[in-house]
This record gives sequence, C-alpha cells and structure tokens, in this order.
Amino acid sequence: MRLATILTQAGPRLHVRGRSGYVDVAAETGNPEYAGLAAVLEAGQAGMDAVRAAAGRDGREYGRANLGPAVPAPARILCLGVNYSEHAIEGGRAVPTWPEAFVRGRDSVLGPYADLVKPALTERFDYEGELGVVIGAGGRYIPADKALDAIAGFVVLNDASAREWQRAGTQWTAGKNFEGSMPIGPEVVTTDEADMTDALLTTVLNGQVMQSARTSQMIVDIPSAVEFFSSFTRLAPGDVIATGTPGGVGFARQPPVWLTPGDLIEVTIEGLGTISNRVVAEPGDRAAWRWHPAVTVKPGF
Repeated sequence: MRLATILTQAGPRLHVRGRSGYVDVAAETGNPEYAGLAAVLEAGQAGMDAVRAAAGRDGREYGRANLGPAVPAPARILCLGVNYSEHAIEGGRAVPTWPEAFVRGRDSVLGPYADLVKPALTERFDYEGELGVVIGAGGRYIPADKALDAIAGFVVLNDASAREWQRAGTQWTAGKNFEGSMPIGPEVVTTDEADMTDALLTTVLNGQVMQSARTSQMIVDIPSAVEFFSSFTRLAPGDVIATGTPGGVGFARQPPVWLTPGDLIEVTIEGLGTISNRVVAEPGDRAAWRWHPAVTVKPGF
C-alpha cells in the first residue's frame, strides 16, 4: 500500500492510493481517528486492515502541491550518519565500526514537493538523499531477523544540512535541525510492496546526478539499524529512521557545491518515488544575528 498525507480544506488527512486516485481513510472507514498516520500505526493490525480495505476503493487524484510530509509529525527522527563507506572516505573519515547516531525534531520535516528554505544563517547548505524507515509495531530489543515485523514502510527523504552549524561543535544537532529542512515522502510504501534490500538511490541537482548508490551498500543495513536503535530506546509507531546518505554530497566536491535559491534538488529511490524541492531564500535580514558559526577544517560529515 501507498499512504500519503493530503493537504485538504479540513487540514492534513491520511489517504491511501486506491484503485484510482487517493482514498480518504477516515472518511472511507467512518473512523475520524484515522485522519492521521500516527493513529493508524498506533492501532496496529486493525488500523492497517482498515487502510487495506480503503485501498480497494476508487478515490480522487491530487496534484503535487496537495501532498504534505508523508510522516507529518514524527515523535522522533533517529538518524544514522556516515553509513556508506564512500561518504566516510570523501569526508576524510575512517569507515566507522560503530553507528554514528543523532536525532532530528518533528518541525524539521517538510512536504515532498514544498519549497526548501535555505536558512539565512548558513552559506553551506548541503543535500543528503536518504532512505527513511517508518516504524510500525516498534518495540525494544528487536533482533535484526525480526526487524521487518517492526517496520510499517519506507519513504524518501533529504537530510539537508547546514554544514557550518554541523561542524562548529562536536555534536551535529544544530546543523541537522533547521526548521523545514527535511523533505519526506512522497508516500509511505508498506513493506509488502517495497523491498529496500538493494534499491537504487539517486540525488539530482538541477538535472545533474550528484549521488547514485544502492541501499545494499549501507554499512549498517536496515534490520541492523532497527536492532541498534531498539537497543537503547523503545521504537514507537510513527518514528522514522533516516539511514544515512551515500557519497557525492556537496561539501566533498571540488569546488564544493552548495544549495542556493533557485536550485531544484530531487531524490529518487526505486520502488518508492521521487521528492522534488525548489530551494528558496529565507526572508529577512539576519546579518546582525549573533550566532554565525565560523567554517572550520574539521573532517566533513
């Protein structure tokens, strides 16, 4: 199944791709709680069965502008950094033997086709095409061979990063959490429809391929990522795991390539679809703002 959050006059509402168009899950099932993805996932099998029944109906077509973030307000976005060997090497780092982990907040998500606002406080705004894993059943101490049972589906995302902010300190939080800096979508594709073991991921900037890799090249694969994060936290329905970006990011290029207003950045994962975002400038003059991190020569991320 393919689940999308559609922006309607009644607000964001969960829809499922039907025989034709998208079907409003809450309207079709008569359960107003199913207007949001989180409630469906928290309902477990009953929620997914209701969505599956709705998927057998005819719906309505919507344009790109109507699609909101596929996971509208995740409680947590648990992220893996440096999870492809090529990306580690291009950043001057050793290939990690332990997962690099950080967290994003819910206000950093953005619609799959919305304008991507370049923050006024960064001149080094970078792209990171990634596969996202959406948690369904979740749980604690989930072994890798049971990980698929804990996953609801997969999404495409762009972990756009303000590199000065990421490198200014020893932690990555600031550079990874600017408001609306992570487009996610276009749909949550359930595990029975999409096999992400060896899918092609590409990132295209203004028509030029910048990243191209297969998910099989991850250092920590999808089952191991679920196992790792569930070691120290209880994964909950609607949590998102961002699985890291391959080589080809902007900071590692010579000369570096930064996202600037007018750019079109697109991330595609076969079997899931494409997110496409036009970069625009944040309005307002922030030249006098106190916090402008200096660029350092520390290894890249």
